[in-house]
Amino acid sequence: MVEKLGSALSAAGFPPMPSRVFAALLVDEDGRMTASELAEELSVSAAAVSGAVRYLSHIGLLRRERERGSRKDVFVVQDDAWRGALTNTGSTYAPIIAALADGVEHLGADTEGGERLQMSREFLEFVTAEMDGMLERWEAHKRTR
Repeated sequence: MVEKLGSALSAAGFPPMPSRVFAALLVDEDGRMTASELAEELSVSAAAVSGAVRYLSHIGLLRRERERGSRKDVFVVQDDAWRGALTNTGSTYAPIIAALADGVEHLGADTEGGERLQMSREFLEFVTAEMDGMLERWEAHKRTR
């Protein structure tokens, strides 16, 4: 299952190792694994796991915790991991929107390049505004599961 899901994530554009690590955590019974457990499960090096968990933490698909009574870190995936990763539009899109706005100002809104940048900016602003409503609908859906 891990390899099939990892391959599907890779085919969708995720880097291969983070795809495999995320898949391993998703299918794990409690969604918690140490770096050494992940390395053993996936037959990869600790360095490969380290890079993968750094990437996954950055995009919000897992978090790092300290294991009780130990100095080991444990990596945890939330049951609703996709929600946080896909809806973190403020910090994800804000710098892109600002750069697009600067580009429009630099090129001029009346140029073809400026128009493309403006369309991109408007789309990301639209997605950001729509996300709140989508989250409300998702929470309502979860309550009916």
